[in-house]
Amino acid sequence: MIKTLDKSGKTIDLALEEALKELGLSKDDLSYHYEVVQQAKAGFLGIGAQSAIVRVSYEVPDPVSEPKREAKSEAKPAPKAEPKPPKAEKHAESAPKAEPVKAAETAPAAPVSAAAPAVDGDADYAAIRSFLAGLLERMGVKAEIEISPREGGGVNVNLSGSGMGAIIGRRGETLDAIQHLTNYVVNRGSEKHMRISVDAESYRAKREESLTKLAEKMAEKAIKYKRSMALEPMNSYERHVIHTALQNYEGVTTSSTGVEPNRRVVVSYVKPTTSPSNKPQSREWA
Repeated sequence: MIKTLDKSGKTIDLALEEALKELGLSKDDLSYHYEVVQQAKAGFLGIGAQSAIVRVSYEVPDPVSEPKREAKSEAKPAPKAEPKPPKAEKHAESAPKAEPVKAAETAPAAPVSAAAPAVDGDADYAAIRSFLAGLLERMGVKAEIEISPREGGGVNVNLSGSGMGAIIGRRGETLDAIQHLTNYVVNRGSEKHMRISVDAESYRAKREESLTKLAEKMAEKAIKYKRSMALEPMNSYERHVIHTALQNYEGVTTSSTGVEPNRRVVVSYVKPTTSPSNKPQSREWA
């Protein structure tokens, strides 16, 4: 008789190893064969990953082929229980029964927490911590997760530890993706929308400082050469930093041009006006 057993694992070899372990077989055994039902997938940042599944076919003995052995085992009478000596029974009756130990008398077990406690007891904070902990574990990165309220509403999350380069990515692209996923997962199905900012080793603050210096440098060049200066392509957050840094800078104006992901900021020279009215220059933010 042929039977099958399905097992899953991170890889096909691990799934097959689990199946053979359960069946008590070795890889060199010729009494089985297997087929791959599903290939393993890594997913995007650990999201959407799926395990490999193998189906092992193995042969078991047919119970119909050994009727005599079963009949013989059924006909065998059960051994009679030997009577206990009366002295032992008398001693058992005279011995006092031990009272069951009450649960309240035993020492209470220390509670085990599966996850770190939420900051200020906030369920939203616990959801943020739970999602990020699982995501970082799938990425193979160990990090401390610090959650704090942000001025004006929202939440700041700062990640710290070794291997933060993999979390930040090229020009913060991986960090932006983690922030986007965190906002989506935590706010999904909720009536209120909480803005969550995810940072790693204060990368965003350092990036803002360098972008501000870059904006001022490009503004000086635009005034010196009296022409427009185009910056490298940036995401919407970085373009906003450039616009904000130069919104009160005399002699230049800023605008955005191009299509994502190649949209960039252009710093343009503006001739000084002789009008007594010092109206601020209009700027396009995008």
